Amino acid sequence: MDRTGLLRLLDRYALRHPGELDTIARVQRLLADRERAFHRDCFDPGHITSSAWIVSQQTGSVLLTHHRKLERWLQLGGHADGETDLLASASREAEEESGLQGFEPVPSAAGPEILDVDIHEIPAHGDEPAHEHHDVRFLLRVSDDQTIQRQVAESKEVRWFPREGITLQFDEESLARMARKAEVWLARDPAGPDRKVLRTPAGW
Repeated sequence: MDRTGLLRLLDRYALRHPGELDTIARVQRLLADRERAFHRDCFDPGHITSSAWIVSQQTGSVLLTHHRKLERWLQLGGHADGETDLLASASREAEEESGLQGFEPVPSAAGPEILDVDIHEIPAHGDEPAHEHHDVRFLLRVSDDQTIQRQVAESKEVRWFPREGITLQFDEESLARMARKAEVWLARDPAGPDRKVLRTPAGW
């Protein structure tokens, strides 16, 4: 996936989620205006990051990490560090943070699709000014028949959470939004176990 391929994925995402056009347009402008958009030293207005909503192949449970600095449970992911293939970047980050292997994208047949897009502000820290993370999220599936091995200092814990009720367990719209969208993809994807769709997001 190069920059052009990412823009195509964003166009397809916009067709599925017309209510998010303002957010999508901001990411598209960043890609058009900043040559170093995929690098963490791009601070005006920010840079591209990638992350993943990760579900168990066996149970549909969700893998989250407890961020040490933010004191919040979040999806796994991080900086692209110049990598334009954001699916590869998200998969790499997931493996590095959890120690798990064998991540597979959903949908599994027709090529990658973006699960969610989120722009959030990062406060100034040390020599880094305040900036934005333009986070592109993917849906990954992995076997939970592996031992989680927390790999990075930024994480206090990496843990599986039951899918049922996860939108109520965490008071975080970003997580709830990914959970709702993931239910739709998982229900459509024949490679995974049977799953009940909790709720189809408006504008899907």
